[in-house]
Amino acid sequence: MTDLVPFREAVRTWGAISLQTFGGPAGQIAVMQRVLVDEKRWIGQQRFLHALNYCMLLPGPEAQQLAIYIGWLLNGTRGGLAAGILFVVPGVLALLALSVIYVAFGETAAVAGLFAGLAPAVLAIVVQAIIRVGKRALADRALVAIAVGAFVALAGFGIAFPIVVAVAAGVGLLLGRLAPHVLKGTGGGHDDGADGPAPVISDDALHAERPTASRALKVLLVGVALWTLPLLIVAVLAGTGSVLWDQGLFFSGTAVVTFGGAYAVLGFVAQRAVETYGWLSPGEMVRGLALAETTPGPLIMVVQFVAFLGAYRDPGGLDPWVAATIGALLTTWVTFVPCFLFIFLGAPYVERLRSNQRLSAALTGITAAVVGVIADLALYFALNTLFARTTETTTGPLSLELPVLASLNETSLLVALAAAAMIFRLRWSVLRTLGACAALGLAIELLPDLP
Repeated sequence: MTDLVPFREAVRTWGAISLQTFGGPAGQIAVMQRVLVDEKRWIGQQRFLHALNYCMLLPGPEAQQLAIYIGWLLNGTRGGLAAGILFVVPGVLALLALSVIYVAFGETAAVAGLFAGLAPAVLAIVVQAIIRVGKRALADRALVAIAVGAFVALAGFGIAFPIVVAVAAGVGLLLGRLAPHVLKGTGGGHDDGADGPAPVISDDALHAERPTASRALKVLLVGVALWTLPLLIVAVLAGTGSVLWDQGLFFSGTAVVTFGGAYAVLGFVAQRAVETYGWLSPGEMVRGLALAETTPGPLIMVVQFVAFLGAYRDPGGLDPWVAATIGALLTTWVTFVPCFLFIFLGAPYVERLRSNQRLSAALTGITAAVVGVIADLALYFALNTLFARTTETTTGPLSLELPVLASLNETSLLVALAAAAMIFRLRWSVLRTLGACAALGLAIELLPDLP
């Protein structure tokens, strides 16, 4: 296909986005919303949300899948590959370096201070995302109700993510039949360009690549081969009794069951990695999660830290550092390669279904629910960033995670308020805000304790 934007410019843009992907899926979606929809005008708002809806239904990190999808729309297969690879490379390198530092030196004040500044700053970025996406996606009170309902279902009742999505789709279908006027301002039409020039990919443009059975078979065969090849090499060279084989097989499985984002599967990963395999301790799992939350890239990147420690402590006949590096990279490969397969296989079909009125109505309901999902992720991140401890309160089916006020982290609160002022009052860029907050956290951590 013909590039819709110059490929070199696209690569530079995806590289810049990859350095800002802090804060889990909410923060990552916020960055792409700001850069691709609001600033670059490369894709229309409804087209962006349509792609996001599809990615939310897939297993794996939805933000990276969204990057692959939009990269594919802009520059074809090579665009999708560039976007998806660049999306995770900074996080892979950062977490690999931090894993080495952790094993070699343990926790250091400098590293802790750096992350103490980054994590709270992400809260302001996520709030900005909720406001921006909500303004565009919730054009009617009924859609606001869907968003609120999704948030309450997830945060208050612990209802499984697939059920929330299915109910939202059903409500969207019902609205499309009984109150179609509710959906008119939310999708399927021309981007009005009120916030700038018309986008490169308008909301009603049709992607040029047609889905065919032969193309789908080719993508499936190539994708599965690339996904499983490193695991087969490990089986031949290290044997099926090695920790590398166990890690490759286990994380290949988790890659296809992570519905609802990383948070939905991390409990299972932690239980198996700690109790079944003994790759690390419960405290180390928590520290790994903190590292993953404060480095760029998808939160599921924590599995790289898990694999690094597990392979380092049980290297077989390899040098521990070599085994740890191989384990980390193998785990990263089997976790993220399926994302490319899912997008390249399904996106052409999803594009052709955008004109289907029933599907459009269902996806509008899901779009509204996505706002509630992002808000739920933001709440989870805020509770675990601003407070050292939380407590669960249960009343009948209602179950709330409430902060222990005495455990408030005053440094995190200070940095979060400073970040909010930088973004909403001073109108600073995300990168500038993150840099300032990282420096602030580092300075606070390294200052000697006052008497």
